[in-house]
Amino acid sequence: MLLDEEPAALIAQCTKNFKFDGDRDSLLRISDSLSTLSQFRTHHLNDLHATLQKLSRTHQTLVSQHNHTLSQHNPTTHAQEILRLDTEKFKIAKQASDLEIEGERLQSELARLGGVLAELEEEGVEGGEREKAPDEDATVLKLKVYRTLGIDVEADPTTGLYNKAVIRNAAKGDVHVVNIDPKFSRHFYTNYFWRTL
Repeated sequence: MLLDEEPAALIAQCTKNFKFDGDRDSLLRISDSLSTLSQFRTHHLNDLHATLQKLSRTHQTLVSQHNHTLSQHNPTTHAQEILRLDTEKFKIAKQASDLEIEGERLQSELARLGGVLAELEEEGVEGGEREKAPDEDATVLKLKVYRTLGIDVEADPTTGLYNKAVIRNAAKGDVHVVNIDPKFSRHFYTNYFWRTL
């Protein structure tokens, strides 16, 4: 025999002298830490993979919607729709302007009719005789009748003759200016005024 003692006893005695218990505990702790870290990394990678798949599906959906929108979009139809809407906008703006002018005209007409009503109320229910002003003659009375019908007659400042009539039709919202020419008969202008009203 080369050795006086058993090899197993010698090995056990050597290992006791090295005192590697602390190193073994450290290795176990390191192994546990590596296992925990590996599990964490695997779980984190799985989460990132799931998020990536979700984002990929969302991206595909958005790309599909974008392509569908592009396929549905027709530049010619879009331009025609914009032109139609612009035309309609200007048409509505003109109608609003015309209605505003008509409203102002109706307000003035209402004020004028209010004056006529006040005059009629002064006359009373039975239409009694009013005191006539010195300059109130048949011509003035005719002009008042014309005004109640919506016709304003204007006199020529040089000759003093009535040569222009402004006819307002509240129902149609029209205003006509008529120059009165002596070569036409009164009957002609009377018929024209009634047709305009």
